[in-house]
Amino acid sequence: MAKADLMDFDKALELFEPVLGFEVHVELNTRTKMFSAAANPAHADNHGAGPNTLVAPVDMGLPGALPVVNADAVRSSISLGLALGCSIAPSSRFARKNYFYPDLGKNYQISQYDEPIAFEGRIEVELTDGSIVEVPIERAHMEEDAGKLTHVGGSTGRIQGAEYSLVDYNRAGVPLVEIVTKPIFGAEHRAPEIAKAYVQTIRDIVLSLGISEARMERGNLRCDANVSLRPRTPEGEAPAPLGTRTETKNVNSMRSVERAVRYEIQRQAAILAEGGTIIQETRHWHEDTGTTSAGRPKSDADDYRYFPEPDLLPVEPTDDLIEELRAALPEPPAARRRRLKAEWGYTDLEFQDVVNGGLLTEVESTIAAGAAPASARKWWTGEITRLANASGREAAELVSPADVAALQGLIDTGTLTDKLARQVLEGVIAGEGTPQEVVDARGLAVVSDDGPLLAAIDEALAAQPDVLAKIRDGKVQAAGAIIGAVMKAMRGQADAARVRELVLERASA
Repeated sequence: MAKADLMDFDKALELFEPVLGFEVHVELNTRTKMFSAAANPAHADNHGAGPNTLVAPVDMGLPGALPVVNADAVRSSISLGLALGCSIAPSSRFARKNYFYPDLGKNYQISQYDEPIAFEGRIEVELTDGSIVEVPIERAHMEEDAGKLTHVGGSTGRIQGAEYSLVDYNRAGVPLVEIVTKPIFGAEHRAPEIAKAYVQTIRDIVLSLGISEARMERGNLRCDANVSLRPRTPEGEAPAPLGTRTETKNVNSMRSVERAVRYEIQRQAAILAEGGTIIQETRHWHEDTGTTSAGRPKSDADDYRYFPEPDLLPVEPTDDLIEELRAALPEPPAARRRRLKAEWGYTDLEFQDVVNGGLLTEVESTIAAGAAPASARKWWTGEITRLANASGREAAELVSPADVAALQGLIDTGTLTDKLARQVLEGVIAGEGTPQEVVDARGLAVVSDDGPLLAAIDEALAAQPDVLAKIRDGKVQAAGAIIGAVMKAMRGQADAARVRELVLERASA
């Protein structure tokens, strides 16, 4: 359906009640994969590995290769389950989820079905105005990821129109935890906001646990957003049955999750209001157009022919292990935000800008790397966010907190002005190196030698004798014209305050 056919959002909410559900996949950063000894590409040491270089026979489904459970992945999964308020199963087991796909070498995925490691949880999600929404968690289960297809020859990078596809098994077998919510009722007009805030909360949790890098643009954190609508009933009557849901797959930013939920509400409402029906299907999100498109009919559990994995024993964590991991849990996200706001001294508005931008972890890491709280907030909510919005990317994707702290350090030491620092930031984002390397390569450091500054000042004063006369008559504000000329001559690589001092000294000589 074209975007022009959407129903007005407020009108859609008058006619229908939205019901939400989310499936979030978290790639664990263990050193090895879920069921093999191959290096895990989701671990920081293995980023950028060449295609099909991080593989083992198990990952490719070679005959006779047997899986072995990664104990670290189990520990991480239990920690995440506990952080989600879940009960931990005394015994859980893996199952085979059968389906064919070119990047699934075994033609089945090892997952958990009716016996997950964690179940029945609940987390608090804080919205922009500080209000709290409780999201019920149905389960968190362990599984392995599939490989990755690269479609070559088309204009969109999708299989449609591609000349051929390449298979990379590096990602096959990466340990995942899939977090599945129960249906979320009562979201109403705040449904898109709740969707974004929920994914942000999951990201905050896994980052605080240290079990994933949680970079959505890299696929470390992936969200499938389920949306259905049901007609509103008169007050006092029983609610209508749940509507048919769609599942928008692998939305790769929190902003996109928010937009995709809003779009699906408007799209489905327009169809239902015209007497149409919603197809239970997966849908693809298109960031460039802000729309979803049909994927494939959504399979039910029976279609996957789940049965217990015969090559793996049940997972039976001891009570001592569970209590050890419970004792090591970090503070909940809402408590962490309250603490950081107090420590950093931000106003409510300043802190909300950071939270709304999904930048809390980036700001915290930048401060930990040595930047002052005010400076860290200024960079992330200001110039970096501006550049991210202009490029349609996430701010965290552009630059690292360590580089932002280093950039601010160059300002603090007088090596850069704010204006020069913005040029350096652009160089860092363009891949030219660290802030210091960009400064050196582009020759952007502030001129600290008074000699060149005095030469430029003398030239400017000689060119504008009327301004010199005004300064000598006590009209100090006239010095601005000379300062501007000097800054232009020095290509902005001068400290304006120092230039002003020298201009006034020269004029009084």
